[in-house]
Amino acid sequence: MPTLPRTSASVLAATLLLAACGTEGAPPGGGNGEGPVRAEVLCPTDHSAYGDTPPSEPSPGPSGRPSALPLPSAGGATENGVRITALHSWGPGSGCAGVDYSADFELTNQLTEAATYTLTFGFLSASGGPVDHGERTVEAVGPGRTVKGTVTMNDTLGNPPAVTGVKVTKVRSVPQAEAASASGTCPKSGVHVYADEGDAAMGLRVVGLHLVNCGTLPYRLDGYPKLELQDEDHKTVDSVRILEGTDRISTGLGGDGSPEAVVLGPGEAAVASLAWRNTTQAGEPVNAPYVRVWARPAAAPVMVVPELDLGTTGRLGVGPWRKDETNRTGTPATRP
Repeated sequence: MPTLPRTSASVLAATLLLAACGTEGAPPGGGNGEGPVRAEVLCPTDHSAYGDTPPSEPSPGPSGRPSALPLPSAGGATENGVRITALHSWGPGSGCAGVDYSADFELTNQLTEAATYTLTFGFLSASGGPVDHGERTVEAVGPGRTVKGTVTMNDTLGNPPAVTGVKVTKVRSVPQAEAASASGTCPKSGVHVYADEGDAAMGLRVVGLHLVNCGTLPYRLDGYPKLELQDEDHKTVDSVRILEGTDRISTGLGGDGSPEAVVLGPGEAAVASLAWRNTTQAGEPVNAPYVRVWARPAAAPVMVVPELDLGTTGRLGVGPWRKDETNRTGTPATRP
């Protein structure tokens, strides 16, 4: 089945229509009211742009610098804590081969706790239509803190049309204490918990919840993961029935049958299936981007972002934990 689309329930209106490509300098009207926004000579592949200062400045290319496309007088508005501050065109000689366009942004954490953000940006043509997109993850942003970053266009089209605008299309935030992880330093819980990209066909959606024992002791699972669905504002969605087993959603998904005790040795993994349909009939469609997961009673919760587009079905099936024989990491990750 094809890969599950990572759609958002709504598109955030932060469109910045920009004029034709200009020379590097002070874009008119942009910024924060403290003067014009100037283009920074930043290779967009520099991913160090987290903190209170911009990324470090590399040496300019041998024959030129990136061109700054000027922000309009109406640009620079903040939407959901994200403000685009500049759009750059990276042509030959900029010293940043392989990248055509990038955008600088500022992100302010408006939550009351530290959070990890995933930001998706749409790069636009002169007609306002989409050219391509770019995505950035910003980790551990403290409450009330503002950080700066740069996002690059994916350029999956090979020879895209000229980009004259950029907009924020999706903002997702997860409490830092509940951030999912698939690898790296082992959390204090001793397990990595994360969701895969999933599958979709004919309105049927299936996403796998994965758990990897990265600790040094056996880890026991018995039954179903406990779930809490949340909307885009992190409010609990209680209008959806969470069913034990996936057979009432569809057969053959691997999430039926009675739960059995699973004991994972160090490096071993388990998986549980989430299944739903996005059928829409009478009523208001339900979208729940976030799912808070407790692997077992008294476990620390982990938040994943499977983008549940539940339509008006009002049902989500969850399968029992079962050992994943295809996923064994071998040596456990280093504990903090």
